[in-house]
Amino acid sequence: MNNTKKCITRKCVRKLPTIERFMLIEELESRLDSFDPGERKQALTALCEKVQAGEITLPRAGTDVNLHCHTFFSYNTYGYSPSKFAWLAHKAGLAVAEVVDFDVLDALEEFLEAGKTLGLKACAGMETRVFVPEFATRVMTSPGEPGITYHMGVGFPRATLGGEQKQFLLNLRQTAQQRNQGLMGRVNKHLKPVELDYEKDVLVLTPGGNATERHMCLAYARKAKEVFLDDDKLSKFWSEKLGVEIESSALPQGRELLDAIRAKTMKRGGVGYVLPDKGSFPLMADTNRFLLAAGAIPTLTWLDGTSEGEKDIEELLDVAMSTGAAAINVIPDRNYTPGAKSEKIENLYQVVELAQKLHLPVVEGTEMNSPGQKFVDNFKTAELSPLVPVFLKGAHIVYAHSVLQQKCGLGYTSDWAKKNFKSVADKNEFFEELGNILEPQYEDKLGGLSKDVTAKEILNILTRNS
Repeated sequence: MNNTKKCITRKCVRKLPTIERFMLIEELESRLDSFDPGERKQALTALCEKVQAGEITLPRAGTDVNLHCHTFFSYNTYGYSPSKFAWLAHKAGLAVAEVVDFDVLDALEEFLEAGKTLGLKACAGMETRVFVPEFATRVMTSPGEPGITYHMGVGFPRATLGGEQKQFLLNLRQTAQQRNQGLMGRVNKHLKPVELDYEKDVLVLTPGGNATERHMCLAYARKAKEVFLDDDKLSKFWSEKLGVEIESSALPQGRELLDAIRAKTMKRGGVGYVLPDKGSFPLMADTNRFLLAAGAIPTLTWLDGTSEGEKDIEELLDVAMSTGAAAINVIPDRNYTPGAKSEKIENLYQVVELAQKLHLPVVEGTEMNSPGQKFVDNFKTAELSPLVPVFLKGAHIVYAHSVLQQKCGLGYTSDWAKKNFKSVADKNEFFEELGNILEPQYEDKLGGLSKDVTAKEILNILTRNS
């Protein structure tokens, strides 16, 4: 749609008889991060009204994408809710955006609804950690942990699962929380008199009760400030407990302090760390089966190509793809400094080239679960600009899959897709084109399609009268 005001659907823009109509934009944007879902919805509605009234001008969608953003349902360093990320993504002119939380799908419904309201191409995924028996002695993407790697599912059609899928997801959540509480108990002993109560100090930091290590780091930093009101004493406490010099500039909860707490107490070599065994995380193969049954695309994550396991990336991809992985995730910003040559940027190009050779969609994002991480990568740099078409193609494929799977069960990994395309390359071409031409306000046109429908007929549905 050329008129930016029409990006906001009419159902959103009902007149609010409340004070929200007269609030400043900044205050409404702040309310998007409330733990109260009703308050978030009211704030988004009020912002939509301001767009319709011409008080806010939103750009057309460009070519930037972010398909890996954590929300406050796991941990977002800026406290973004699903609605806040959707609003900011549309405000920034992102072509496609996706939320990805650890071990839960709590953000899915809100994000997809906000995307449709705003006219943003929106998807939802999940991230977890898995065990890969074939790489049991090799470190991959989880530093210092042989056999363990981060893993994703992208383009989930819905959050409500049943049967085995529901239980698998519940187990991920429960296991993560049990692991956190055991970790906290060990760290508490080391950090006395700074000790946490999991329910009172940690779970309150996230609206869905899905705390992560990063929540615990923040909770420890805040608790220490309560115990040591004097900055000199606080700095001395952290320096002694962590074994590194903590400058006053990092207090009370700066990035350097939070990173040090995590590294020195929770990661390998830290006082609270316990080396996971093969039973600590689900098998990648089992996780892929869960993801496929839930309608998502199993996605291997890639860090920077420097670990022993990632140096054998072709073998790792073979293992992942043998049990259903059909895409790969990259996070470029952490791997290069603009204008400076490095091994990591060369590795990024190599893994993207390999993905293209294998016809794997490349899913790109910034995470935003650590201070300093960008809202969106700078795709205008010399290093990333050549990769923009690859990232945009992957984003369009995931978006098209998400909608088709939700509306009629004909997604990227469906039996329909296996039957209707002679090759993965042909399938990618269709899903890329569909994701490119499909606009959120026309998603319902794809509802209830028969399994006998052809790819060409699907495209014709959208090009007629749209």
